[in-house]
Amino acid sequence: MMKNEEAMAILKNKLEITSQLELNKEEERISKRNAKRLYDSGKINKIKIGTFAGLQQIHKALFSDIYDFAGKIRDVNLAKGNFRFAPLIYLPQSLKAIDKMPQATFDQIIEKYVEMNIAHPFREGNGRATRIWLDLILKKELKKVVDWSKIDKSDYLSAMERSVVKDVEIKHLLKSALTDKINEREIFMKGIDISYYYEGYDEFKIEDL
Repeated sequence: MMKNEEAMAILKNKLEITSQLELNKEEERISKRNAKRLYDSGKINKIKIGTFAGLQQIHKALFSDIYDFAGKIRDVNLAKGNFRFAPLIYLPQSLKAIDKMPQATFDQIIEKYVEMNIAHPFREGNGRATRIWLDLILKKELKKVVDWSKIDKSDYLSAMERSVVKDVEIKHLLKSALTDKINEREIFMKGIDISYYYEGYDEFKIEDL
């Protein structure tokens, strides 16, 4: 399980769970169910695409049943390994700058995605929310989405880690997995399962929830 350095203590949650293993399981079950509802209800089509406001909508939809901080900018500094995500003091201006980044081409879209990953605006659930956000931008601008099942977990994680310095690898990886099946429910659902698998959540299949 990928953990930020400040996440050693169990996150306060609405479920009042005090076991990390139990919280992981319930977080996966509930948020995957919510992702399924987001798609099937059509609410996903009302997301403000390519904006932090849109990312907040996605994050809140996934995690509001679990955390009070769903959709809210984090109030702590976060790090993964030796890398520190955007410092809290600079986070609001970083998000405003990301909103203004162009998204007309594939390269521009992935550059925007990488910057949002560096910002890491939420306390938990950044990767899962941001991959949905990325697909919505690709769908709107290029009539493509990522078929996440074509991307190996270790390849993705290492490419994202290196994207902070150089984004060539993640661009190549994502470009090779693009599909024009933008309205196929199966692509979205399968993508959610893979997205969660990247983060160490693989207890449930979304279609069983």
